[in-house]
Amino acid sequence: MCKQLPQVELFGQKERRSRCLVRWFPTNPSTQNISHNPFSIGCMSLICEQINQRMKQRKQKSTGFCEDTQQYYTWKSFGPTDRRTKDLWIDLNTLHKSQVQIHGILSNAHRQAARVALSFDFPFYGHHLRQIIVATGGFIFMGEITHRMLTATQYIAPLMANFDPSFSKNSTVRYSDNGNLFVVQWDKVHLKDREAEGPFTFQAVLHRNGTIVFNYRDIPIPVEKMNSTEHPVKVGLSDAFMALLPSSQLPDANRRTIYEYHRVEIDITKIVSRSAFDFTPLPTCLQHTSCDLCLTSNLTTGCGWCNTLQRCSDGIDRHRQEWLDYNCPEEVRHIFQLYNREMSSYIQTGPPNHKGKTGNLAIIAGVVAALVLLVVLTLLAVYYINTHPTVAPPFYLMQRRTNNYWPSMKFRNQGCHSSYAEVELGGHEKDGFIEAEQCC
Repeated sequence: MCKQLPQVELFGQKERRSRCLVRWFPTNPSTQNISHNPFSIGCMSLICEQINQRMKQRKQKSTGFCEDTQQYYTWKSFGPTDRRTKDLWIDLNTLHKSQVQIHGILSNAHRQAARVALSFDFPFYGHHLRQIIVATGGFIFMGEITHRMLTATQYIAPLMANFDPSFSKNSTVRYSDNGNLFVVQWDKVHLKDREAEGPFTFQAVLHRNGTIVFNYRDIPIPVEKMNSTEHPVKVGLSDAFMALLPSSQLPDANRRTIYEYHRVEIDITKIVSRSAFDFTPLPTCLQHTSCDLCLTSNLTTGCGWCNTLQRCSDGIDRHRQEWLDYNCPEEVRHIFQLYNREMSSYIQTGPPNHKGKTGNLAIIAGVVAALVLLVVLTLLAVYYINTHPTVAPPFYLMQRRTNNYWPSMKFRNQGCHSSYAEVELGGHEKDGFIEAEQCC
């Protein structure tokens, strides 16, 4: 029965022009073999309607679609004559057999995918992932929730196409993980129903630092001629976030809507035998672990700090639903207002402790000068008394001195202490400003 199933709604790529509602069976995380046929039937139905007007009405960046703005990754291509191409290729044949895993199921299946655990946290669009899903179709699914539309988004695709490793005994899907990089190789795989066009061999390499490499050893036909109505052909990176919304059709069910917020597409004409692409990740808001870094870092722009979640974000990542649930946009606005107000005050008045230090030094200098003057006057008085013992005024002066009554001296001490307290207060104000900047 499909009534109680959650639904998935996809936006992105060709879906930018149509809304696709997909009902799907939740996949058991322990299941190792996952069908990724985008046109599976059974308990999945596809309903499309125009969404151009809806897309225009979206004001927030989150629902926009962005192709290769180099906001998340930069990439370089290397041809057959570039030495870098040879350096990037990971020769699995030179590794010890214990270091290379041949996936028995994927190597003998069509349109299948299997979960693989990494030995390290791999940063993908700023999210650290430990599990990935390798598919026979020449791509890696990077999503946390599996469904039957794995080819739609959240992928690393060196060459997504309708490959069928089960056609030949020589076709394999194998991988290796040495703790610093994970490499998966689709080796001598053929296109379904186009086997005569020759075998393809290519790799995807995931480095611990987030760098992604596509290596191509054998590409028998141009990629632009690989189009198929049975399977999408894509090359690049993609990520999306999922929003949980009430279903308008099923009152007791929820609709999971997947929004593709960014994609990196490369020039497929450069994909030839013995070529490579190197993707370098750019800093993201998610990497900042404090509000101070979140608001002041020159590495990123548009970041906001949500104190409730203790997270830095621009609101466009896989945690968007949680970002909205905890009212982080409003909290970010409040923090920005406080930060800008404090910054304006700071710029206009200058650092508070500068004035305090200057005034403090002036008062100390005055006190020192008064002490020196007092010592000089005392010495003169003593000298005068010794040379003029019968003069009355000096005796009066001595009487006042022996009573320890020096109003000016006492006043000066109080003034110095008072000024020091003001400096402390100024310091607290600066600390308070720093706390405000660090968002509490």
